[in-house]
Amino acid sequence: MSLATTLAAGTTQVISINAGAIGYGLAAIGPGIGIGLVFGHAIEAMARQPEAAGMIRSNMYIGFALTEALALIGFVVPFVFHYS
Repeated sequence: MSLATTLAAGTTQVISINAGAIGYGLAAIGPGIGIGLVFGHAIEAMARQPEAAGMIRSNMYIGFALTEALALIGFVVPFVFHYS
């Protein structure tokens, strides 16, 4: 195996890792916006109807958990494809 082949293989690995990092960065934008919308609308709803704050808060946490799951899936999928 020559030095050029070894360096080319290493460069491909670095490009693959960098592409995965860029992909995860782009995948995190959607859940970030979603979490902001969930909390913003929940606060707005609690301000409009304070008597329903308990139900709104529980639904807010469920929405937060589902939205955060998208970010975690976006983090795990590149590793699954890389190591499979």
